[in-house]
Amino acid sequence: MTINWQQEAEKLEPQLLSDLTTLLKINSERDTDHQTKAYPLGPGPAKALEAFLTIAERDGFKTLNVDNVAGRIELGSGDEIFGLFGHVDVVPAGPGWQTDPFVPVIKDGKIYGRGTSDDKGPSIAAYYALKLIRDLGLPINKKIHFIIGTDEESEWVGIHRYLETQPAPDFGFSPDAEFPIINGEKGIASFKIDQKPIAAAPAELTLTNFSAGIRPNMVPQVATATITGDLPETFATQATAWADEAGVKLTLTLGNPTTIEIVGKGAHAQEPKDGKNAGTYLANLLADLPFDPAGKAYLLMVAKYLHNDSRGKLLGINYTDKLMGELTASPDIFTFTQDGEQSVLVNVRYPQGTDADTIRDQIETTLGADKVTVSISGHAQGPHYVPGDDPLVKTLLQTFTDHTGIPGHEQVIGGGTYGRIIKRGVAFGAQMPGQENVMHQANEYMPIKDIITAVAIYADAISRLVK
Repeated sequence: MTINWQQEAEKLEPQLLSDLTTLLKINSERDTDHQTKAYPLGPGPAKALEAFLTIAERDGFKTLNVDNVAGRIELGSGDEIFGLFGHVDVVPAGPGWQTDPFVPVIKDGKIYGRGTSDDKGPSIAAYYALKLIRDLGLPINKKIHFIIGTDEESEWVGIHRYLETQPAPDFGFSPDAEFPIINGEKGIASFKIDQKPIAAAPAELTLTNFSAGIRPNMVPQVATATITGDLPETFATQATAWADEAGVKLTLTLGNPTTIEIVGKGAHAQEPKDGKNAGTYLANLLADLPFDPAGKAYLLMVAKYLHNDSRGKLLGINYTDKLMGELTASPDIFTFTQDGEQSVLVNVRYPQGTDADTIRDQIETTLGADKVTVSISGHAQGPHYVPGDDPLVKTLLQTFTDHTGIPGHEQVIGGGTYGRIIKRGVAFGAQMPGQENVMHQANEYMPIKDIITAVAIYADAISRLVK
């Protein structure tokens, strides 16, 4: 039986876009401020999960809801379990959108909205691939479990809860990255740098507040500082010229206190160079001014060790592995008040050959244990790699090449996907080679033709792996 996968996928476009629109309209940011017993991660993620499972039930699939934090769609039978791993939670929308991030807009062949490329668009493509396989009556000799998480962008509560009570797949992939494949993922850890208390002393300026960032895995787009005291007369002119040269937006509201806001560019923390870190730019602007001792030390630390250094060289943590490439470091959450917390959270993606404990020690040594304490924030995930000669990797690469004519090759990324949750797990699509990466950025979108092509590639690949 010869199947034109692309033609079959194209037939599904109207219904697919309708279902994707349903998912995109749900603000599924993690919202534990409004958690309940029924909604452990807040109502949004649970509602998105429910909507996805409802779509599958409408189409006749058997589903499972695990405590409103994870779900499963099932197909086939057999001794082995092939897993698909998607997620319906999203990072916060953040500023800079030209449209409402939760009102999907189709323009110039692209669908815009938070979650279009990460990961509602690719997940719905994988779902329609399953539906296509079933509707065509193709042979399936394994169980297929499409596992849907609701906390991938944060602490992975959903997928861990799922694996506590449900069987782990033997092998599989996550539609949550890019083609041709991601068979290696760097380790991920966040390091909290807390400035130790510094005695107050008279100063011309006092930094009363400094803040930036909303999530550990997002380069902060906006940073704000509040200052008391009289700024130099030339500051406004010099700051405006500096902002123009730096390519950031400056808003200066003079008064007592004075407020300064910097707007840079958000990006995924896996590649900080894709953004402009508003927090480090603001510290760089202010660091030379005559601030109070605590404010001065904080600004100098950020400007000297964290500004425009995505590879951690200034922190003394830079490391490169031949297979996995360079370590990346992204300072993503800044918190400073005079009488409260004075910290920076740095998100690090590290290759094999180093580890979180080593990196923690290196940061503390560089900054000085007498000045800061450094701790690992949350759970550190070690590097993950599935060899290129694994049949899973070889099959996925060959399928991609058969559909696109583009030679497949191994890839390692700094991003973290559910693919790493099992030993023989990888990430596969759905971003096409050469396509702009807009994950975690304002005005996120995905080309509709790429979603449909992903359906075709996924259906063919899954069919090859489960027959």
